[in-house]
Amino acid sequence: MKKLDENRFDTRYINKFASLMTVGNGYFGLRASHEENYVDQTRGMYVAGIYNKATANEPSDLVNLPDMVGMNIELDGENFSLLTGEILSYKRQLNLENGELRRDILWKSRTGSRFRLTFQRFAAKNDLHVLATKLTVTSLDKPAQMKIVTGINAQQTNFGRQHLIEEKVRVVEGDLLQGIYKTTESGHMIALAACCTCSLQGEVGHAAKNRQLLTTIKQDLLAETPFVLEKMGVIYTSLDGDLRGESPEEASEAALRSCSAAGYDALLHKSAGEWAQFWMEKRIKVSSARVFDQLALDFSVYQLEVMTPAHDERFSVGAKGLTGEGYKGHVFWDTEIFITPFHLFTEPKKAKKLLRYRYLHLKQAMGKAASNGYEGALFPWESAFTGEEETPEFAAINIKTGKRQKVASALAEHHIVADIAYTVVEYYQNTLDDAFMKKEGLELLKETSRFWISRAAEENGQLVIKDVIGPDEYTEHVNNNAFTNYMAWYNVEQALFFMGKFGDVDHQLKDRGHEFLKRLYLPKANDDKIIPQDDTFLSKPEIDLSRYKQAQGSQGILMDYSRQEVNEMQILKQADVVMLLYLLPDLFPKDIISENLHYYEEHTIHDSSLSKAIHAIVAARAGDIDKAYGFFQESCLIDLGPNPLSSDEGLHAASLGAIWMAAMFGFANISIKDQRLSLDPKLPSEWSELTFPFIFQGSRLHISLTHKQVEITKVSGDDVCIELNGAEFLVSNKLEVELQYI
Repeated sequence: MKKLDENRFDTRYINKFASLMTVGNGYFGLRASHEENYVDQTRGMYVAGIYNKATANEPSDLVNLPDMVGMNIELDGENFSLLTGEILSYKRQLNLENGELRRDILWKSRTGSRFRLTFQRFAAKNDLHVLATKLTVTSLDKPAQMKIVTGINAQQTNFGRQHLIEEKVRVVEGDLLQGIYKTTESGHMIALAACCTCSLQGEVGHAAKNRQLLTTIKQDLLAETPFVLEKMGVIYTSLDGDLRGESPEEASEAALRSCSAAGYDALLHKSAGEWAQFWMEKRIKVSSARVFDQLALDFSVYQLEVMTPAHDERFSVGAKGLTGEGYKGHVFWDTEIFITPFHLFTEPKKAKKLLRYRYLHLKQAMGKAASNGYEGALFPWESAFTGEEETPEFAAINIKTGKRQKVASALAEHHIVADIAYTVVEYYQNTLDDAFMKKEGLELLKETSRFWISRAAEENGQLVIKDVIGPDEYTEHVNNNAFTNYMAWYNVEQALFFMGKFGDVDHQLKDRGHEFLKRLYLPKANDDKIIPQDDTFLSKPEIDLSRYKQAQGSQGILMDYSRQEVNEMQILKQADVVMLLYLLPDLFPKDIISENLHYYEEHTIHDSSLSKAIHAIVAARAGDIDKAYGFFQESCLIDLGPNPLSSDEGLHAASLGAIWMAAMFGFANISIKDQRLSLDPKLPSEWSELTFPFIFQGSRLHISLTHKQVEITKVSGDDVCIELNGAEFLVSNKLEVELQYI
């Protein structure tokens, strides 16, 4: 199993690695900030579902909770810091196999004394509320005096905004620290508890001041004798579904006593057991000429797991998961299109919960549609706990113009409605979950269809969809965005199909739906085989984008051109028509797909992390495997690459999901056709073998692909009919097929 390593301390990367090495379990995520303080370091601990508005007119933030890992360590009167003294050796490692973060340091103080310090932490996978930490300090040269100050620090903010009221802080029975907090607007209660256990008996004291509840430990160290401090923490909130009648305060006290008695190593062993089961069921293995590919896939799968709140369908996955405060922790279309597929084909019940999040907020979506003059359901572009629209009205100030740019996504980026409907259909095709589709699924499809029917306008005898923003967010307020129109058409078509399938027909909706399908304008390829992205895109001027492509992700083009100027040129932020080719590939012949992939990629800067992996999938399907592998490699570098600022506010959750998708839907080239599993492998030359688990319609499969052979083993479930390079096979136990003979 690969491990993510940091082999030198560099303050330029301090927040990037804090995101990359996040530990978590879906309930909470803890950034990998160092225990000791550094000026530019952003600490962060986030619990799924805990949002709050700093003021009434602002969007909700995913609340940065009080810190429980920070420590001030004093050795012979000198504060331990990697900015002073001398670092003789340094290694930090996130063990993806068991979820433990470990940092080993050999440090020489300014007075010449050497100390070995080892910091360890993990978020328990078997008990979602537990955070365990461990510090081992050894004085190597002589006896020394040590002082450690640690506890619960509620001075944390979200970029300066305070979201918590300190309700109560106390020390229970002389050793247990407990802080009770309440969010200022949403009223959520949070109970944190922590307790320190030391291997040696020193002087211990407690104090509370300035929103800090602290334990101070003074200890004499003997030379070459390790001192071990285990600090256990637990987190409970008023949103927890497992309180069993207790308050968060009561639950946190009882849970902390239990885990503190067990100790760090025993807790890690139990958590590691859960991780072992996870990797057995979810890991992709690739034999690649580039070992980085395996690390990137392992890292993506690990992060997808720790960011998904599978314990509660009231929550979903934010654009940064639980790794940082970027986008305020809000939920976008990223969840359905980029994150849900991993769960759908490895553990479908998690995908169902993510769709249930949308269903539970159908009322709010219908309210938004009505307030905008539409029927049905208009889901918010950004959402949080309440399901209301959370998109900020304005973006950051443009430093060139000094003006705030109005954010138009909530007003016009409506394709999220069809994206949710698309995922409902994908869920059903893979699970055949009739109970879900008869209730939640069909209602979602009906209400999203009503929205599109009411959203369309009459023009020249056709129905058109005007004033929208497609996935390419550099082209705003356009008419007949191809992605939006085709996805709307598919949305309505599937609603009508499933109404008929389950005999739940709304006759008025049926009649209006058929009229919509018959009359909706769907942009067709021109004489050059290019599908117009919208009504005006192909008539706009072009510029040389090469230098902006080299700086992709920086949105550097907005330093040279205003949003309005970019809007009037053939410049894409991310895949738009190419995204359509990915989601609905059977609508277009191969030559159209290839031509559009090439044309639109030339005009795409890839300023969004969502873009590269989608191009990889479509390129692989089109047979341009070398180009696909190049796109895949670049998508893996979005978070794991050398740019020190790429992930400082959190990881790119959708990009991580898309890396898994590129392996599955691009190189393995898996699809579902007529409720049948289809494979047409397109392995890059750098890969000699790709193996992975896959769940299809309740059957658990293990699939192994090489350039010459496909091997599919049914682990459990019913027999599965497979289409492989156009030929049909039945998998009842184990299937081995030589590709060159198909």
